[in-house]
Amino acid sequence: MSKRTLVVTVVTVWALVLAGAVGIGIVLLRDDDADKPADAGDEPAATAAADGRTLEDFYDQEITWTRCDQAECGTLDVPIDYQQPGDGAIKLAVKRTRATGERIGSLVVNPGGPGAPGTTMVDNVDFYFADELRAAYDIVGFDPRGTGESAPVDCLTDEALDAYVAADPDPDTPEEVATAQENSQQFWTGCAARSGAVGPHVSTVEAARDMDVLRSALGEDQLAYFGFSYGTRLGATYAELFPDQVGRLVLDGAVDPSLAPREGALSQAMGFETALRSYVQNCVDAGGCFLGATVEAGITTIQDLLASIDAKALSTNDPERRQLTIGLAFYGIVLPLYSEDNWPYLDDGLQEALKGDGSTLLQLSDFYGSRENGTYTDNSLEAISVINCLDDPWSITADQVPANIAEFEKASPTFGEVFAWGLTACNGIPFASTDEPDLKIDGSGAAPIVVLGTTRDPATPYAEAVAMAEQLESGVLVSRDGDGHTAYNKGNACVDDAVHAYLLEGTVPQDGLSC
Repeated sequence: MSKRTLVVTVVTVWALVLAGAVGIGIVLLRDDDADKPADAGDEPAATAAADGRTLEDFYDQEITWTRCDQAECGTLDVPIDYQQPGDGAIKLAVKRTRATGERIGSLVVNPGGPGAPGTTMVDNVDFYFADELRAAYDIVGFDPRGTGESAPVDCLTDEALDAYVAADPDPDTPEEVATAQENSQQFWTGCAARSGAVGPHVSTVEAARDMDVLRSALGEDQLAYFGFSYGTRLGATYAELFPDQVGRLVLDGAVDPSLAPREGALSQAMGFETALRSYVQNCVDAGGCFLGATVEAGITTIQDLLASIDAKALSTNDPERRQLTIGLAFYGIVLPLYSEDNWPYLDDGLQEALKGDGSTLLQLSDFYGSRENGTYTDNSLEAISVINCLDDPWSITADQVPANIAEFEKASPTFGEVFAWGLTACNGIPFASTDEPDLKIDGSGAAPIVVLGTTRDPATPYAEAVAMAEQLESGVLVSRDGDGHTAYNKGNACVDDAVHAYLLEGTVPQDGLSC
């Protein structure tokens, strides 16, 4: 399996399992040469001393760009705490490619997560964006605070994170429940000890404030922005905080910003079940499906496989002699559902697993967690939990889970219990957001915002895009009928033409456009 041809997600339902909040992913072409994040023994993420700077000082800065590979790299200073801007600063990693044709301005982009380093979009700009956009805009990616190279939060050593990911996401014995609770306590204790001053300050509101400082540093009067998946929540938050600075915003794979964590988890559970059934339907329609002759038979085969792995882990060809546990199998199965292009990999993984070999599903799980050669190349699995739980720390206790299982199983007979257990994951978070934690989003006063939704999107179900477009005062909905996560640059000319007409010419699509 080629790491440079597999289209994978950085972070997916991990947020449900670890953070008890809406977990969003974004299709990404991974780079084998990504840098390894901080680990044990390194300095905490942020230890900057107070320097007395005012907010105006941050807005007045300019970015010094230096050549890096085929792009330009720089850093942006932002306050650790916007309520006390003089109390210290962190540096955000910023990267851009210059417009190849007649330049319109800067287009700030975000791949989702939360937790995904945004500079990766610039590394793979040809994959993400069509020639038309690359010609007209400087494409600017940044690692949001707490992620990538922007004062990354840290919670566990790589060895401890391995155990965390491999654990049963649906504990069904008292011993497994106790282990899950111990793992959660270890995670949050580690976050408090290893993340320094930045730990309480990686909320979406603060990241949105960073984007306005970035807008100013780029010399733009208004922000042009293209956000995917969780990046739609980030963009909508920006519109709420800075409606007068909203330029041309496109939000693809949109989330419903009004959903409470439990309702968000139910929505996503249903989304993944829909995507799994679409995958099995495709197998059945092709004839001779190895999973069964009908969709229900195929789903039963997958459910039985998961139950057997839960009872006994599968052997693999992994050089570290790791086995495919039920936790790793879960992530290995859900990851390919993000893109129809990856269904053949899921075919391979399931066929092997049905014969007792967990090798391909283990590889897929490792892609999910940004794990390569025994280490993690970014901190996305940790950052997503901290960000989501700062945004909404609501959770339930382990003894409250059974009362929720029936409703979650109705939403997703295959994955429902996993999502129900995800509701416990913010228990013990040692941080609390101090910057508008209860922000309500309607973007009142903002210019038109284009919202994209895909009908069988697993991670951000279509109904959430409809909801975001309705809630944003200036929201305009464009729908893609199809499979996989997000809508733009997926071979649908109707979607792409609407996006390009808006970003390049300012032509707002017809609200409700169906593609």
